[in-house]
Amino acid sequence: MKRNTYVIGDIHGALRALKQLMERVNPLKNDKLIFLGDYVDGWSESAQVIEYLIQLQKEYECIFIKGNHDAWCEKWLENRLPDEMWLKNSGSSTVMSYSFVPEQEKEQHLAFLRNTKMYETDGQNRLFIHAGYTSMHGPSHETYSTNYYWDRTLWEMAVCMDKRVAKDSKLYPKRLLLYKEIFIGHTPTLHYDIDVPMQGCNIWNIDTGAGFSGKLTAMNIDNKEFWQSDTCESLYPAEKGRNK
Repeated sequence: MKRNTYVIGDIHGALRALKQLMERVNPLKNDKLIFLGDYVDGWSESAQVIEYLIQLQKEYECIFIKGNHDAWCEKWLENRLPDEMWLKNSGSSTVMSYSFVPEQEKEQHLAFLRNTKMYETDGQNRLFIHAGYTSMHGPSHETYSTNYYWDRTLWEMAVCMDKRVAKDSKLYPKRLLLYKEIFIGHTPTLHYDIDVPMQGCNIWNIDTGAGFSGKLTAMNIDNKEFWQSDTCESLYPAEKGRNK
């Protein structure tokens, strides 16, 4: 039986979108799920998203990548001192979602976040990372590990690359030659007025703005077929999510 691998974009506390998306994808038990990070901050069910993902890995092989919002949440769960910048960037909704979560469950969520990966590669030289990397030698040579979930230069470079520049040209960015394909989240495609996955060179951006007014997306990494939830603002009509 053929095994499919699906990559899932930024969730941002939208449990309803995640459940709906899973129903639409309907993965088989031997399929693989790769989540690109930012599980929390936005809609009102961040803690519930983490719990759902913990349970999901009991049924499927799952890879969980760390996003910048997850790193903020992890630090908060470690010492309960919220970062002020995090609170201004929807961290307050995550704090609220944990209001009635037992301490034991919080510890389980902390363990989950600590175990998320900075990046993952597969046997076909494909990279899965939340944001990017700056080293021309690849993420394993990155000086600052925070770039894995904060960098936007990799995507911005790829999306504006002149298509006339050949791969064997000295002008072609060395960072893009390291992998067959790269799958990222972090920068919502809504910033470009697009609500479906975007491609720039060999990079696929799967963050279709679920934290804002967009949808949550899953993509089959082999044939590029994708599925989406309804817009998260329609699933949470009484909330604003990350919208100002």
